[in-house]
Amino acid sequence: MSDRMMRVNSTLREVLAEEIERMSDSRLELVSVTAVDTAPNLRSAIVYVDVLGDAAREPALTALRGAAKRLQAVIGAEVRMKYTPTLEFKIDPGITGGERIDEILRELSQEEE
Repeated sequence: MSDRMMRVNSTLREVLAEEIERMSDSRLELVSVTAVDTAPNLRSAIVYVDVLGDAAREPALTALRGAAKRLQAVIGAEVRMKYTPTLEFKIDPGITGGERIDEILRELSQEEE
């Protein structure tokens, strides 16, 4: 990934994280933006999020998908880009993988005792 794309992704992550924090939707209270992966043509971006609590994941994703146009407008207003990317929200697979590893390690630790 080029330095330019890394800067674009970092900037979008910061802008989105700040705006999500400002939103008054209770479903978004435990959401953290972990990464953004913008397409090279800048027309779309995948926003990876972490949501505290398994039960809160789907409601949070629903709220984010509903707020996508608002978040895109904020990006358009705050970030100077040729295009404002359409946003797709996904749970960060690295976080869920890490949680699974922790669970396995706890199980192994309990078996040893």
